[in-house]
Amino acid sequence: MKSTIDARGLSCPQPVLMTLDEIKKTSENEILVIVDSDVSKENVCRAVESRGWKVMKIDEENHAFHILVHRGMV
Repeated sequence: MKSTIDARGLSCPQPVLMTLDEIKKTSENEILVIVDSDVSKENVCRAVESRGWKVMKIDEENHAFHILVHRGMV
């Protein structure tokens, strides 16, 4: 089961900080991050990639971006 972070309604840097905190503590290989702004989407993607995680997929639904990230190489 993957971790999920719902950061809708929060402005940066909160979504990034929440995501990085989850990366530090999770034993899961996948995290789903939900944000509702382009800025948050871009910042979260940059942050996870700088920690060695990969952005696998970004879906847009109901005015929100669902960002699926995976630990390391797939």
